[in-house]
Amino acid sequence: MTLTDKAFDVVCLRPEMDFLKVGVQPPKELSIIYISPDDKNLPVLVKQARAIVLPAVGPKLKGDLFEGSSVQLVQVTGAGVDRVDEAIMKKLGIAVANVAGGSNSALAEYVLGCALVLHRQIVWADREIRSGNYVDFRKKMIANNLRGLVGLTVGIIGLGNIGLAVARAFRNIGCELVYFDPAVPLSKNADEIDARSVTLNELLNVSDVVSIHVPLLPETEGLIGAVELGQMKSDAVLINASRGGVVDESALAMSLTKAQLGAAAVDVYSDEPPSDTNPLFSLEGEAAQRVLFTPHIAGVTRQAWAYLFETAWDNVVRVLSRGETAINRVY
Repeated sequence: MTLTDKAFDVVCLRPEMDFLKVGVQPPKELSIIYISPDDKNLPVLVKQARAIVLPAVGPKLKGDLFEGSSVQLVQVTGAGVDRVDEAIMKKLGIAVANVAGGSNSALAEYVLGCALVLHRQIVWADREIRSGNYVDFRKKMIANNLRGLVGLTVGIIGLGNIGLAVARAFRNIGCELVYFDPAVPLSKNADEIDARSVTLNELLNVSDVVSIHVPLLPETEGLIGAVELGQMKSDAVLINASRGGVVDESALAMSLTKAQLGAAAVDVYSDEPPSDTNPLFSLEGEAAQRVLFTPHIAGVTRQAWAYLFETAWDNVVRVLSRGETAINRVY
């Protein structure tokens, strides 16, 4: 019997070990096939499955995979749902659900950590000391009159669940908050953290730290380009832990090269994995020292994954085993 001959309920596009290593046991009452997105059997298996479970990050699934299928639910084990086509899912009546808020604490830790590391030049100092430049670089750090985070103005672009968690983290250590949300100009959550709604231009002008938390949509693609970067303070820190494409990478590389921006943390890229030709990887000298790269892991911690996976599987059981409506349905 081949793989495609077996009867099953769920096609899961992430390895079973991802779940087991954080202590989450996939539901035993469901038959599950674990395959990679590039498996040649994927088109046939999707047609037979009742549900698809997939990570939020990865290649987009073609809409025709779902034509004529038995799929009732596409369950994402994270917040982003841009791997499936909204129009096709709605046309076929397939529910798409995510797990919103599960990575909030992890994202907040990441952004706060990056802001601190970059403002205090911690990674740069580590590299210099390893190169035998302890004395001179210590003098440079003292001469630079480096700032901590207390009392700084932090600008949050996108005050949804994640943006709010990040804002709270900065507020708790004594930062002032401003925000710009292209979807919800006046957030009902802003008062609890004493955050002031401003235009994007004002946010960029006044912020010492700018943290981006918007989805990649036509209206947010290229939201931060050369003009916007030029409005930022020359010693400000930009952190993008949302989606690649929101920040123009060529413009960011140029801004760092010309020292028009203090530093940047980049967790997401216009192409993932990014190619060697990404302009940010060509930075040299001090410009290269003022950028911190991570591989789209801002929201990835053991605790976050455990919550995301448990919630996702509970929803699959809810729909397939109990015949109930999916929760956290996005469309």
